[in-house]
Amino acid sequence: MGVGHRSALLLMGPTGAGKSDIALELAQRLPFEIVSVDSAQVYRGMDIGTAKPDLSTRGRIPHHLIDIRDPAMSYSAGEFLRDAAEAMREIWARGRQPLLVGGTMLYFHALSAGLAELPRADAHIRGEIDEQAAAGGWKSLHQELARVDPEAAARIHVNDPQRIQRALEVYRATGFPITHLQRNRGTLFEGVQVLEFAAAPGDRMDLHRRIAGRFDAMMASGFLDEVRLLYERTDLTAEHPSMRAVGYRQAWTYLAGRCGLDEFREKAVAATRQLAKRQLTWLRRRHSATWINSVQPHAASMVMDALSECGFAGWPYV
Repeated sequence: MGVGHRSALLLMGPTGAGKSDIALELAQRLPFEIVSVDSAQVYRGMDIGTAKPDLSTRGRIPHHLIDIRDPAMSYSAGEFLRDAAEAMREIWARGRQPLLVGGTMLYFHALSAGLAELPRADAHIRGEIDEQAAAGGWKSLHQELARVDPEAAARIHVNDPQRIQRALEVYRATGFPITHLQRNRGTLFEGVQVLEFAAAPGDRMDLHRRIAGRFDAMMASGFLDEVRLLYERTDLTAEHPSMRAVGYRQAWTYLAGRCGLDEFREKAVAATRQLAKRQLTWLRRRHSATWINSVQPHAASMVMDALSECGFAGWPYV
C-alpha cells in the first residue's frame, strides 16, 4: 500500500449495535486509525453515557475527534467536516487509513454529500421577509420563491415558513438560488476509495436487549454520578446541545426531581430505542452500504473478507 493511496472505511450502525468492538478488532489487525463519527463523544466529561473508549484503549489504538469540546460549547456538522478532513489528511500522511465509526448519520451524510457553503443568517433580510409575510402572507412569498428558485419551491411546502424564509434569504444575500448552491458542494471523499458497512443485529429484539443491557451496565458504572457533575455546573442547562443527548436528557430530568428512578430508566431506554430506529431507517436508504450482523462472533472477519474481495487500499497488506 503506497503512502499516496487514500481510502476510507465507514462503519455505521445504530446505538448499542457493537460497532466499537468491530472497529477495535479491525484496527488491531490492519493499519487503521479510528475517527469517531459521534456528536456526543466530542464532549469532555461525557464518557459513560456515550460508551467512549477508555484511555487505555485510546493509548493502544489512535482515536480522533474525541474529547475536543467542553459540554458548554456547541459543535456543528460543518465543524465536524473540518475536523474530520484534518484528521484524515494526517492519517493518510502517515501511510495509514481512516476507519470512521459511529451513529451520527448527519455527519456521515455530510462526509459523503458535503455541506453547501451557504451564507450566515442575515437579521436585516429576515426582518424584511417577515414584514412581507405579515403584510401579504407566506403564500405570496412561496410564489416569489417559485419565480426565483422553482426547484426549491417544489420541495418546500407553502406552509413551511422557516424554509421559505431561508431559501429567499439565501437568494437575496447571494443572488443565487439555494438549489444551485446546494448542488455545487464538495465532498471530502473526492478521489478516495470508500467502502461502507452497516452494522446491526439481525433481529430487532436483539438490539432492544442490547440497548437495555448497555443502559443497566452504564448505570452500574456510575452514569448518574457522571451526569450529576455536569448538572452541578453553573454554565450548563438542559438546553445545551450536549445535554440533549439521549440518556443525558433523561438523567437531567431525574436529577431535577421531575421523575423517579424507574421512570428515568424507562424513558432513557425508550428514547435510545427510538434513536436506533431512526438510525436504521436512515441506513436502509444507504444503498452503497454492505450489511453485517454485528452480534455474530466473526463480524470483523466478514469485513476483512469484503476488503480482500474489493482490493481495498492495496489489500492484502504487507
